[in-house]
Amino acid sequence: MKSIGFIPLRKGSKGIPGKNKKKLLGRPLFCWVLGEAIASQLATTYIFTDDEDIIAFVEKEYHWTDKVKAVKRSEESATDTASTEMGMQEFVADLKEDFDVLCLLQATSPFTTSADINACLDAVASGTDNDSALTVVNTHRFTWNADGTPQNYDVFSRPRRQDFDGLLIENGACYVTTRDAFRKSGNRISGKIATVHMPEDSLTEIDTLTDWKIVEELLAARLKTKKGSARISYLILDVDGVFTDGCIYYGADGELMKKFDMRDGMGLEILRQYNVEVMVMTSEDSQIVASRMKKLKIKDVFLGVKDKYSLLSRIATDRGIDFSEIAYIGDDVNDLANICAAGWSLTPSNATMPIKNHADIILQNNSAEGAIREACDFIIKYNNRYE
Repeated sequence: MKSIGFIPLRKGSKGIPGKNKKKLLGRPLFCWVLGEAIASQLATTYIFTDDEDIIAFVEKEYHWTDKVKAVKRSEESATDTASTEMGMQEFVADLKEDFDVLCLLQATSPFTTSADINACLDAVASGTDNDSALTVVNTHRFTWNADGTPQNYDVFSRPRRQDFDGLLIENGACYVTTRDAFRKSGNRISGKIATVHMPEDSLTEIDTLTDWKIVEELLAARLKTKKGSARISYLILDVDGVFTDGCIYYGADGELMKKFDMRDGMGLEILRQYNVEVMVMTSEDSQIVASRMKKLKIKDVFLGVKDKYSLLSRIATDRGIDFSEIAYIGDDVNDLANICAAGWSLTPSNATMPIKNHADIILQNNSAEGAIREACDFIIKYNNRYE
């Protein structure tokens, strides 16, 4: 069965302006679910949006995979009053690609994982009699009617949590339907519906700035809990604010110079002698950076990267690297997800406060003043326990 993903995004958002492009732990919001969709069993995932910036972003950042396509939606289906079903119907009507199963993914539910998506797909796979599936959360909260009467328990016999089955609540993350069921009903779910459970923290959808703050902290905590201990075999670094002092010197012809510290270069050379591979990823696309990295003999240099976590995940998957083997050095918000996910995260003394709040180690030295050299010394000493 061929399954395709569908992520609807509107340019307009009243609750949080520019919500879908706003950076959550340093990544545009929609990238969290898109990254998981790519890693899932979905053959292709379509970004359905009226935002030209998002279309351009997808085409640039996800050029490395044929599993993502951006499609322009009509103005009519992108209004505040247009339903998601209207967008789905428009998309399917115009789609040239054939499919058996359609998976609706909501960008406002960034806790969705590839495993959740696959579980929903499996629920309607060949051999089952389900027409659709959705993700739910089992909550043990007591609910009430507006007239002051309880809905799901007896006030004179309040059950203990361990004795209470609770309620299944739709969390708005993932909906799967067969093509035939959708064409008959025009709805995201219909016919015989299966439920797929997700963790209780996934119940929080992002509709307000308060939701945003809660989700960001929960996502950071989720990434940190996956950290493991292993020998550091890879050091991955940002450039501006790590290699450099964060300043860029411009002239009439554009970028003129950046400041680098020679001690950092020596530190990296020594580190490689201890069989630690060095990589660089930066959001800037600078010839000066390219020249400096060539001088340092760093082969893996990724320039112009806006979604660093997506790239880090792809490198880890393609090369069979465990995140626990990675040390990462960053200094600003676009490094946040990598700082939370890497086995060891380090940041210069003059980094931004959001990074300092999440990094494992705040180095004593500033960027372009020996911070990288200090990090190299730490890694060499740390790896001694594995020799």
